[in-house]
Amino acid sequence: MSPDPPPDPPPDPPPASHDEPPTDSTATPSGGDTAPDADTVPGDADTVPGDGRTVAIVGPTAVGKTGLALSLAEELERRGEGVEIINADALQVYRGLDIGTAKPTPEERSRVPHHLVDILDPEERFSAGEFARRARAALEAIHGRGKRALVVGGSGFYHKALFEGLSPLPKPDPEVRAELERRAAAEGSEALHAELAEVDPVAAARLAPGDTQRVCRALEVWTSTGRTISDWIDRQPAPAQPLSALHVGLTMPRAILYDSIAARVSAMLERGWVEEVEDLLQRGVDPDCPAFQAIGYRQLVRHVQDEMELAEASTEIVRATRRFAKRQWTWFRRQAQVVWFDARDRPRSVSGVLELLMRTL
Repeated sequence: MSPDPPPDPPPDPPPASHDEPPTDSTATPSGGDTAPDADTVPGDADTVPGDGRTVAIVGPTAVGKTGLALSLAEELERRGEGVEIINADALQVYRGLDIGTAKPTPEERSRVPHHLVDILDPEERFSAGEFARRARAALEAIHGRGKRALVVGGSGFYHKALFEGLSPLPKPDPEVRAELERRAAAEGSEALHAELAEVDPVAAARLAPGDTQRVCRALEVWTSTGRTISDWIDRQPAPAQPLSALHVGLTMPRAILYDSIAARVSAMLERGWVEEVEDLLQRGVDPDCPAFQAIGYRQLVRHVQDEMELAEASTEIVRATRRFAKRQWTWFRRQAQVVWFDARDRPRSVSGVLELLMRTL
């Protein structure tokens, strides 16, 4: 079994609305923070980098990663190949968070075996390093059964931890953390986020102002070490066995994705997202627990506690999820190994990925 990756930074603050709409024109990432283009076909080389036994499917929230993974898995199985899916979504690990995470349904999970779904209670913490340890074990088992693995999700740190390894971070400083949490309670997490933006604008751009846990951790690292958390993360990863995979991404015009996000938030609310949050709280889940710090759940907890009207919560969820999607695009467009497909044409995406699998090294 591969050695465990080193300690890691916390994952991106995930939104509670995750991936589902449709999915191929291939492309290279475009510049700036725009969505990667999907109009350019790969080069004419006979092979493409990556071990075809593992396919990583990435992209922003609500772009259709789950749908592509299920369609690809079923097409491979129709051709006689076994396939299993490893979840790389930071929230689908939590039991009871179903509607707001766009978690694959029991019926979908019965069609294709899934790993790392419903493995934790909402109060439990989960990190990129712990994900990598569990995902590597799952990959080893899947490959041992002679099957392909699809690693599916939009958490950039999770993919980095699994396939590249992460640099070690300094151990927590309880005294500094306690003082920062006291200040967050007194001044608000937005004030601490503004302070973080002054010393570490890279981390501030990645973290949502309301993500108190990770904002405090970033300031804790700066206060304790005199170095920013971004500097620690950018250091050469500690030795680990890099994993080879074919990396594919889904993209679409940003305006269309943003409309899709709004429509999906509305659909989730209609399906009972508020009632899901109410049920979790009635079962004794702490409103300050890690799972409830995610975009969507955080706002609905406030609504259930009569701190925010539903219309206001819905608007804020859509706004925050769009910002998160932009951060995901910025992260993944820097990954040169990703081959991009147009999320609006799923059949073409499936055939394009199958073609790439025929050309993997």
